Amino acid sequence: MSTGLKNSPSNGHEKSSTCKEQQEKINEVRRLIGPLPDKLSIYCSDASVARHLTARNWNVKKATKMLKETLKWRSEYKPEEIRWLKLAKWMEEHIAHEAETGKIYRANYTDKHGRTVLIMRPSCQNSKSTKGQIKYLVYCMENAVLNLPPDQEQMVWLIDFHGFNLSNISVKVTRETAHVLQDHYPERLGLAILYNPPKFFEPFWKVVKPFLEPKTCNKVKFVYSNDPNAKKIMEDIFDMDKLESAFGGNDTVGFNINKYAERMREDDKKIPSFWTRDSHPSRALQPILINELPSAPINLQSDSDASDKERAENSPSLAHINLESDSDASDKEKAENSPSDGVNSGGGGGGGGGGPVDNNVLDSNESRNGAVGTH
Repeated sequence: MSTGLKNSPSNGHEKSSTCKEQQEKINEVRRLIGPLPDKLSIYCSDASVARHLTARNWNVKKATKMLKETLKWRSEYKPEEIRWLKLAKWMEEHIAHEAETGKIYRANYTDKHGRTVLIMRPSCQNSKSTKGQIKYLVYCMENAVLNLPPDQEQMVWLIDFHGFNLSNISVKVTRETAHVLQDHYPERLGLAILYNPPKFFEPFWKVVKPFLEPKTCNKVKFVYSNDPNAKKIMEDIFDMDKLESAFGGNDTVGFNINKYAERMREDDKKIPSFWTRDSHPSRALQPILINELPSAPINLQSDSDASDKERAENSPSLAHINLESDSDASDKEKAENSPSDGVNSGGGGGGGGGGPVDNNVLDSNESRNGAVGTH
């Protein structure tokens, strides 16, 4: 995976200076985060920190807060432990049943930029459980990241609206999806193509857009098969011989749950080694900062959640971690001294939009309350 560092389009000196400044910010964020358990430490590669910084316009304070919240989420939700099938008692309930209709699956090809492709079919929803739907989405995101080539960090979503109707609309699921993707997978979405959305989708889109970040909106494109430019748009992005016929491509095979299940079981075997320091693709990108780490542990815990704090204190893997930034700590102190409001809160937003497809991958923008986002 690339480090995600931005280069100035100017001369070589300015490029070098920009890269140096960005590396300094990456190092600063990692120093503020402090020592972490092994899996979370592996997650905090230079590339990962750079994505969080990009999502917050390279604001160290905001990026650190965002990353701490993601580390807290990963330590509790444990997305890397979700499996296609439950093979041991300690594992979470498997998610294979969520995939039976092909509502979300990873294509067996990448786009022309080498980005993993996730295909989504909202009309094939087979579950009413928001928890189950989100868990399967997280599994798909983790699987897409697992299969990214070394030089690529982003993915493409192909959303097929064939058969979509009003019963498939859920603002709750959409809002939760936006929260997970933007807050915990920043800069992972390169492009989302909404293929043949029906006319009645437009009002729903207006409801959804406030949940999404403006620049993320620019990554969401509407494509209609009856548009004369549709084929050219898809040809610019995909190999048409591999692209499914549902999207104007030449592949007529389609989704096969048995073959897909076999692929996922094989992918699940790769997960343990993916999360070991020696083989993780981010290892080469992560500098050793052992001597620069603060001696005192940093608390990654949010002061607004007492019950989570209690769980963290009793957890052997999180007991020494503090997810609270220095700025949050000062806010907490103010809140504790305030007679009226003792809760400090923060938030994040998401993306969406219309118009013709382009191949530009735009950065996430800062949200209205200082949060943004898309491992």
